Formats: sequence, structure tokens, C-alpha cells
Amino acid sequence: MHTKEKLLAGKVAVITGAGRGIGRAIALAYAKNGASVVCAARTQKDIDEVVNEIRTGDGTALAIQTDVTDLNAVTHLFHKAVEHFGSVDILVINAGVNKDRNLVEESHPQNWFETVNVNLMGAYTCAHSAIPYMKQRGGKIITIGSGVGHKGRHGSSAYACSKAGLWMLTRVLAQELGTYKISVNELIPGPVNTTMDDNAKDSVFQIDGEWIKEPEDVTPLALFLASQPEIGPTAQSFSLMRRDN
Repeated sequence: MHTKEKLLAGKVAVITGAGRGIGRAIALAYAKNGASVVCAARTQKDIDEVVNEIRTGDGTALAIQTDVTDLNAVTHLFHKAVEHFGSVDILVINAGVNKDRNLVEESHPQNWFETVNVNLMGAYTCAHSAIPYMKQRGGKIITIGSGVGHKGRHGSSAYACSKAGLWMLTRVLAQELGTYKISVNELIPGPVNTTMDDNAKDSVFQIDGEWIKEPEDVTPLALFLASQPEIGPTAQSFSLMRRDN
């Protein structure tokens, strides 16, 4: 009797913001489906716990403490990932914050800058560092975006602008990397029951009548995007939201 090959068998996935919430759920799902997973986040304890859970389930994983706004740290992340596992096939750009939930006039500039720095510049540093390795055999880049980045939202200028920039970065990367068989797509989870920024509820996403998901509800779409054919969808935005908000 033949054992069915796991969906991501032989693949190496790097996931930022993997210590909690959506990133943690994707890391566990990818490992369960056969990927070797590199968990990156600023808090070592969080990613150590995720890696231990993966290994307890007979999966393969590595924890590397990383601040995505630090180019040297991100360069180290991908160097260690390739040194340990031999390649990078999947990159999930998930690390994100929302440090300012005020009107522009009332916003705190430092919090505004930090939100854009993590959500957009952090995505750039990850892509910039991963591309040379991913060019070797192609792969998938998945950015965790937001509907707010497509339409904006009152009182969420920093988050909206950072996610709008991330969506444009997704499209530009797809144009630049298509000839290397690297697809780049955005995943919009919609409202998710998770924490962001010192355990504050992510009230930005609370939309009347929308489905409030758990992090695990995001994983089927994340698996779908990671397992598409070599010549598959790219420069696309895939949303779990039920309505066009």
C-alpha cells in the first residue's frame, strides 16, 4: 500500500511573524503537510514553542529570531535557512503591526513610521534577501495583505498605507520574478480573532456581518497558494472575506 505524498513534501518554507496568530497557524499547517519550516519572529520564546510543537508532531522546523526591519538580521535568516535545509521554496511575508489607530491629525509620528517600517519595509527586506536563493529553483511568495490596503479606512492611515504598498510590492515582484518561475500573490484573511501590538484586539478588521475567523481558518488558502503548479496564478489577490468591504 502506497502512502500518499504530503502536499508540500520536499519544500522549505520561511514564515515571518511565525510565533503567534496567522503565522503560527500557517507554520503548523505547512509542517503537517510535509514542508521543512523556518519560523522567524522577534520573540525567541514564541517561535521556540512553535518549533517544539512541529517537532512533537514529527515535523521538521527551525527557529531563527528575526526583526524584519533589520536587513542584517533578515540576511542572516535566509543564509541560515539555506545552510540548514538547502533551499527556500516558499516565503510567507506575514510579520505585521498596527501601532497607530488614530486620525492623521491625531496620530503619533513614531507609531505611524513603525507601522509602515514593519509592514512594508520589512516585506521588502525579506523579498530582497530571499530572491537570490529562490531564483535557483523557483517558488512561491505569499504576502499577508488586507482589504484595508485596497480601500483604506478612517482612522487607519498607517496600516492602510503600509498594506497598500505591500499589495503594489506584490504585483511588482510578480512582474520581476515570473521568468524565474516564482509566483507572488497576496492573501487577505479578513477579520481574524488574533492579537496585534501588545495583545490589543485588531479592531481595524471588525466589520459588521463579516465572518470572524480563527487563525487556523486561514491555512487552507495558504496551503492552496503554496502548492500551485510551477506556472500558476501570480500578481493576484486572494481574499477570505465574504463581502466586498
